[in-house]
Amino acid sequence: MGVCVVALLAGGGAYVAYDRARPYLHGSGCEVRTTQGTMPLDLEQGANAATIAAVAFRKKLPERAAVIAYATAMQESHIHNLPGGDRDSVGMFQQRPSQGWGTPDKLRDPVQATSKFFDALVHVKGYVDRDLHDAAQEVQRSADGDAYAQHEPDGKLLATAFTGREPATARCWYPPDEKTTSRRPEALREMRRAFGSRLKVGGPGPLKAGSPSDPDSWNAVKATNPRAGWAVATWAMTHAQPYGLTEIRYAGKHWTAEAGHDGWIEDKDAPKDAIIVR
Repeated sequence: MGVCVVALLAGGGAYVAYDRARPYLHGSGCEVRTTQGTMPLDLEQGANAATIAAVAFRKKLPERAAVIAYATAMQESHIHNLPGGDRDSVGMFQQRPSQGWGTPDKLRDPVQATSKFFDALVHVKGYVDRDLHDAAQEVQRSADGDAYAQHEPDGKLLATAFTGREPATARCWYPPDEKTTSRRPEALREMRRAFGSRLKVGGPGPLKAGSPSDPDSWNAVKATNPRAGWAVATWAMTHAQPYGLTEIRYAGKHWTAEAGHDGWIEDKDAPKDAIIVR
């Protein structure tokens, strides 16, 4: 009996150790899981997808605009920020400096490249109601405009998650050896650049709700509405690794870098009016 008890205790301890290590056994990556389906992404794709949603919010564009942008980026670069491409094409949307899109440095910036894509898209008459490949081709002038159509289902899937229509449906994770030093102020500046100056970033004070015990270790971003709030929370999560963010809390849920693979878990103290970023 004593041996059995010891074995059970040993087994229980091993399970606890495994359970704690489990998120790190999956390498690094992101996953979108909505009612429309599931899609794996790498960390860069996750961050770029969140940026596309952020710029769409800044420009107050309909979800359809984000769907078109996602489908286009998937065809052009698999949502990666490519340093080059066909002829002088660069970036997520493979925009060409020689065609008047801008300088290579600007087109390699996901925020500026997405802004330029949307600026061109809104000038396409009736783009919201047009076939996706027609609207995308009016912007891109690609050799094969029909190719964008194949990515429409995945574009809808990504828009559902990253624009917050289905909350907490994207998750990202990475192992401990990929953690970086905290650069939260830089992350918040980049967040405001993507979402726009209307994004209200604060700290301890009026937005304090369910705050950590150390107020100097967090900032709060005001949620103007639930969808925008989830877009912000998801942006912070997808950018957690490069900026050393460790925890995001919002609307009854939280995500932590230590258990990123578990995604968003219940947290009754997470505020509904602000996203807590640590």
